[in-house]
Amino acid sequence: MKTNSTNAVHLNKREYKAKVHDYTFSKDWKYKGDMPAVIDFYANWCVPCKMVAPILDELSIEYAGKVKVYKIDSEKDPEVSKAYGISSIPTLMFIPLNGKPTMVTGAQSRGSLKSNINRILPKDGQPLIKKLLSFKW
Repeated sequence: MKTNSTNAVHLNKREYKAKVHDYTFSKDWKYKGDMPAVIDFYANWCVPCKMVAPILDELSIEYAGKVKVYKIDSEKDPEVSKAYGISSIPTLMFIPLNGKPTMVTGAQSRGSLKSNINRILPKDGQPLIKKLLSFKW
């Protein structure tokens, strides 16, 4: 669900499997997305989660079109958290287009979040479509 103040999208278990990774089908990581992503595993009662949420909302707007920001409520969909061994929240998963995701646990500063996001962006800054169009056959 999107609001005017964020581009972050709340996913349930079914949507997560369709858009990110179907952990029930394959234990090997295979990201289904078309751009890097950040997954925020949170709970509504979690104070550190509430501290990170507005920063992620701002970054979802700042990085719109470059990074997708998803949120998983670990209380409503504990199976997703369990699939990745997440036992502490907030846990943030940073997913590059290629390669395995990295995870960070605990409240993070804006600078730390931006640093982790910048790490998963394509290195040359060239959009994927330009790379595909410039490919020499």
